[in-house]
Amino acid sequence: MADKKQLKNKQTLPKTVTELRGVLETKEKDLLEARRGHVAGELTNPRVLGSLRKDIARIHTAITNISREEK
Repeated sequence: MADKKQLKNKQTLPKTVTELRGVLETKEKDLLEARRGHVAGELTNPRVLGSLRKDIARIHTAITNISREEK
């Protein structure tokens, strides 16, 4: 079952480090906006914060794995 999850995540993420960094920058901006919305009381679904943090962690892991494979 874990193999299917890993395969699914690899298919959805871009393959180059520069593309991943672009996606990472976008996710970090989204997280910042969601945090501001949460503090202001405008965020309707606070679960978005957790999912964005997990997405950011997955992207960091993918960048690390790609850079290790290149060595």
